[in-house]
Amino acid sequence: MTVGQAPLGAEILFESAACGLLVTSEDGLILRANATFCAWLGYQQHELAGRRFQDLLTMGGRIFHQTHWLPLMRMQGSVREVKLELLGQHRQTVAVLINGVRCEQGGAFFHQLAVFGTADRDRYEREILASRKLAEAALREKTAAEAALLDAQRKLSLDYEAAKDRASFAEQMVAIVSHDLKTPLTAIGLASEVLGRGNRDAKESRILGHIRHSAQRAERMIRDLLDFTLVRVGRGIRIVPEPTDLHTVIGRCVEEIQVAFPAAVLRHHAHGSGLAPLDSDRAQQVAANLIANSIAYGEPGQAITVTSRIEGTRASLSVHNTGRPIPENIRDRLFEPMVRGITGGDRRSVGLGLFIVREVVEAHGGRVTVDSSEAEGTTFTACFYAAPASLEQVG
Repeated sequence: MTVGQAPLGAEILFESAACGLLVTSEDGLILRANATFCAWLGYQQHELAGRRFQDLLTMGGRIFHQTHWLPLMRMQGSVREVKLELLGQHRQTVAVLINGVRCEQGGAFFHQLAVFGTADRDRYEREILASRKLAEAALREKTAAEAALLDAQRKLSLDYEAAKDRASFAEQMVAIVSHDLKTPLTAIGLASEVLGRGNRDAKESRILGHIRHSAQRAERMIRDLLDFTLVRVGRGIRIVPEPTDLHTVIGRCVEEIQVAFPAAVLRHHAHGSGLAPLDSDRAQQVAANLIANSIAYGEPGQAITVTSRIEGTRASLSVHNTGRPIPENIRDRLFEPMVRGITGGDRRSVGLGLFIVREVVEAHGGRVTVDSSEAEGTTFTACFYAAPASLEQVG
C-alpha cells in the first residue's frame, strides 16, 4: 500500500473528517488532501495533487514555512498549533490552525497535517477582546465615578462643617445680642414706669403706654430667640419646677396682657385647686405666647377664653378663640419654628411662639395639642404632665 492509501473504513473517515487532512512529502509536495480541506479552499482534489503546500500560503506563511516549519519538523518531528493563512482558489484567505507530524515509510519521510478552521474561534476571540475592552472602559468609568463621588463627598463634608460653623456662629451671635439687648430694654421699661407715676396728660400717658408695650413685646421676642438658640445648640430649655398655683400664675398673665392689649376681650376660668410641680415663669411664658397668638389670629372683638385646670398634680392650660380655622395641611408643622397657621395676624413676629410653647411643655414632661374647626373655633391645650407626679419627686 502506497503512502496516503488506507483501508475503506479509514478512507471514509479520512475524507469526511471534521478537519482538513493532508499528506505531503518532506519538501511540501501534496500527496493527498481530503474533501474537507479541498472544500474550504474551493479546489477539487485532483487540482491540489502535485502542488506544493507552501504555494497555498500567503507570503508571510511561506517565509515561516521555510524558516521555522521545516527546521522544526526535522529537529523535533512535529509542529503544534501553528496559525497560518491559506489562499483559496479565488485568492480568498482562510485562517487555519495546523498540527503536523513527520513520519517515515519505506525509507522516505513525509508530513501528516491536520488543519483546523479558525473563523469561529477568531470571531469568538474578537468578541472576547471587544468585551474585555468594554469591561475595562466600564471599570475606568466606575473608578472615575467613585473618585468623583469621594471628592464630592469630601467637599460636601467640608461645606457641611463650614455651614455648621456659620450656623453655630450665627446662633451664638443671636444669643449674645439678645442677651445684651435685655439690659437697655429693661432700662426703657423702668424709665417709662417712673415717668408714668407723675401727672401726665392723656397724650403723654398714651405715648408712655406705647413705650412700655413695645419694650415688653421686644423683651418677649428676645426671650423667644434666646430659648430658640438654646434648643438649636442642644442645651434645651431649662426648667425649675416647684409647687405652683397655676390659677394665680395664669390670672396674673391675663391681667398683664390685658393691659398691653386693652382692646382684647380676655376671660379666665379656673377649675380645681391645689399646687402642681411647675416652673412658674415658664408656665406664664406658655400662657403669654398662646394668648398673644389668639389675639393675633383670632376674630377681632370676640372673647378669648383662657382655662387653667388643676387635677391632683396634673396641670393643664387651654386657650380658645374664634375665627378662621387653621388649615389641616399645616397643623402637623404648626409647632415648628417660622411656621404660621393662617395668613394675617402679627406679621412682625419671628414665628417662634408656638415652638417655644412646645419645648417648654415637653420640658415639663407634657404635650401641647391644637383643635381647630369652623364651627368650634381654635383651642390650644397644654398638658404639663402626661401622668400625675408627686411633689416629692420635684426638684
